[in-house]
Order: sequence, then structure tokens, then C-alpha cells
Amino acid sequence: MKLSREFYRQDGIKLGKALLGKVLVHESEEGITKGIIVETESYMGVIDAAAHSYKGKRDGRCNIQYNEGGYAYIFMIYGMYNCMNIVANKENIPEVVLLRALEPLEGIDIMEKRRKNAKLKMLLNGPGKLCQGMGITREHYGLDLCSSKLYLEEPANSEEFEIETSKRINIDYAGEAKDYLWRFTIKNNPYVSVKVK
Repeated sequence: MKLSREFYRQDGIKLGKALLGKVLVHESEEGITKGIIVETESYMGVIDAAAHSYKGKRDGRCNIQYNEGGYAYIFMIYGMYNCMNIVANKENIPEVVLLRALEPLEGIDIMEKRRKNAKLKMLLNGPGKLCQGMGITREHYGLDLCSSKLYLEEPANSEEFEIETSKRINIDYAGEAKDYLWRFTIKNNPYVSVKVK
């Protein structure tokens, strides 16, 4: 079952945790790919020095963050890797959740082709790898995740798991925000990008 708009209207930290175990689906021309979300990071807008919308920044790239929850915020890092975020909360509260890692579920042959036959555990274990394997590009920026093509759904078989919290990755520039425990992972899942210390 596809996730409803109401699911995305929670604050960024709650959404970061709630997304774990949900399934990201991309219906592309090459076929359908699916992965279970196993790692997220929350970025809390105007109060978070690691967020693109810190202090109310609202340039072209950040505009979609001011929508209500349930839209795709895609940006590029290092001039080559796309990262997928999900807009959280209500309109004009620019909070997002970065998808950091997925456990491959369906369309693995398509993922392997896109990722040049990477090993299964390496297919989607990082935000750039995730987008490459799932075929997500900046063309998906602003897509409504409550429509078709790119969306989230409940897993067919939901299993209980423990959530671990830790510091977010590669945000040393963010002052005290670099120490916020706003990274969420499924404990002991082998598909996370970086093991929790």
C-alpha cells in the first residue's frame, strides 16, 4: 500500500525514524526497482546548520523544501552524485530526510547494470549509490511521492527491528550540529552505508 500524504506531514526527526523499513519504489523505463529503507538522516531546516535551508535560506534549490511533506528533494554532491531527500512536515517548514541506504528488494538485475555489477551489499549503501542503483536523477526533483513513478509503500512483510541513532555523516562544517544524533539506522542491518560506532 502506497504511503499517504499524512505520513509525510510529521516533523523531520519523527519521519526519519518512521521511514525505516518502508519500501522506495521507482517505476522507470528499464523496469521497477524497489529497496527497503535501512538508513536515514534528518535535516531540520532553519535551526540546523547542516541543512540547506539553514536560517531560512530559500534559493532555487531549496524551494521544494517549503512544500508540505511528501515531495522529492534531489541535489548533487561533488558535482557527480545525486542524493534523494524526502520533504517532511507542513508547508513552509523546510525539513527533509536524506535517504542514505536501501536493502535491495526487487529489480536487482537492473540495479547491478546501473552500478556496473557491484556486490549486493554495495549496490545501494550510500546516498549516491542509492540514486544510481535506483535510477534517480535531478529530473525527479519536486516529484510528488503520493503519485506514481517514484513513491513509497508499506513492506509486504514487516519485521520488527531496533532503531539506532548516531551522528550524521560528513557534516564537519556544521558546528555543534555535527554532533546531533539525527542519523537513524536499522540495527545490525548489513546494507547500511557506515557502521554505527
